[in-house]
Amino acid sequence: MIGTLDRALGRITMYRLVWMTLAALLLVAVAYSAAGLVFFTPLEIVATAVVAVASTTAVTWLLAKAVRSPAHLESSLVTGLLIAFLLFPTAEPRALLVVALVGAIAAASKYVLAWRGRHIFNPAAVAVLLIALAQGLLEGTAAEGSLTAAAWVLPTGAIWPWVLVAALLIVARVRRWSIFAVFVLVAAAVSVTRSVLSGQDAGAALASVVTAYPFVFAGAFMLTEPLTLAPRRSQQLVVAVVAALLTSVPFDLGPFYASPELGLVVGNAIAFGFAYRQRRRLSLELRSSDVIAPGVTEYRFRPRVPVPFEAGQWLELEIPHRADGRGSRRTFSIASAPADGEIAIATRTPERASSFKRALAELEPGSAVRATSVGGDFVLPADPATPLLLVAGGIGITPFASQLRAIADGPPRDVVVVYAAPRIEDVAYRELLRDSGARVVLASRETPSSLPERWTHLSGRITSETLADAVPDAPRRIGLVSGSPSFVDSVRGALRAAGAKRIRTDSFAGY
Repeated sequence: MIGTLDRALGRITMYRLVWMTLAALLLVAVAYSAAGLVFFTPLEIVATAVVAVASTTAVTWLLAKAVRSPAHLESSLVTGLLIAFLLFPTAEPRALLVVALVGAIAAASKYVLAWRGRHIFNPAAVAVLLIALAQGLLEGTAAEGSLTAAAWVLPTGAIWPWVLVAALLIVARVRRWSIFAVFVLVAAAVSVTRSVLSGQDAGAALASVVTAYPFVFAGAFMLTEPLTLAPRRSQQLVVAVVAALLTSVPFDLGPFYASPELGLVVGNAIAFGFAYRQRRRLSLELRSSDVIAPGVTEYRFRPRVPVPFEAGQWLELEIPHRADGRGSRRTFSIASAPADGEIAIATRTPERASSFKRALAELEPGSAVRATSVGGDFVLPADPATPLLLVAGGIGITPFASQLRAIADGPPRDVVVVYAAPRIEDVAYRELLRDSGARVVLASRETPSSLPERWTHLSGRITSETLADAVPDAPRRIGLVSGSPSFVDSVRGALRAAGAKRIRTDSFAGY
């Protein structure tokens, strides 16, 4: 079931999944409104959404033309639809002008409040926060009441169950369960505690917080946005806690007060601080490209300046080209060792490749591309005496290529590699694996006629039973698993059933 869901979600780009999910929620809200289950009229809901999307898209297009960069339509759809859920639905012309203003500010923030090609703040959150601050500054003046702050009322109440389903789909796609859960649980715990201390029954307080507060919506659709995340998991959890507290702990400091938009924007600022050193626009020159397995190509780049990273981390690559809906950036696990002086990545290129992969495949030696950030927690334990079990599925071998190369440059380690591939011919980095000194277990449907020394064969899928037979000492090893989300989930369960206590994972979800 999980594998089927992962494969289905993986066929849809992240931007497309988000805007389609938001559009579906909007249709639910309109239907509930027509049935009298939502306070707002269908006209108010639709008018707000149309104006928000139109304004965001138009300003994005104009600014993209001004800076001579491609306009990302699906990103504009996401931002516009988010604004429609954050603001109070209206059909009043004057109020719709404010909606249009919010959309324009959100679009502009992607270009003005940006650093090295990436926006710093969630555009919808920073736009509604700026409007709220302006509203506070206008109090007591003739213009008081001319602006409308965020209400966050549409993603709560009657349509909340649908919001929950949509939120779980989004979090499943981006694989950010921990930060989503921390944000929702901390914000809900604070809010329930406040209600109980004020005399409300605990059960009623919990029910009210769950259905009437926008924590699930904000956590899933906005906090988990990959472009504004901190690079390390521990940093992301810090951001989630801070955002939750600023959302739920009441305070009032002039124009600032507790709100989801303030929590998100401050959280984004903290994440930017964590990521500042890693978000550098580095120029890379293609040195070579080599086919290392059927359909798999390794690209080696020479950086103009050294790129600091740890073995197992990822790099975001940007290739200027006429991009499709998936954009001009991709994240790749680095396959080279930190001491190599080069950056190597490997990718599988399908027949119906994205515009990015086509542009990558068409690069000639000497071509220049850009790296925009480096990060990730999928690194080796600091203690070289820790025994390791590296489990790779298909192209998931790439971070292990980096780690095996790094191990070769340092003190020896006790390493077992389990590699799932259809045939031995499909094994990428075969020579590296052979020369690494690690014991290799090839999990494949076909039984190979011969294997290199220290290689063994595991027939079929990786299960707890086959894993225990192939690696009897798995419980004493730290397990590192890399591959597709469904592969990672399956192997993680098999490792736990086989007795492994310490497991780290790296799955390829993308945005």
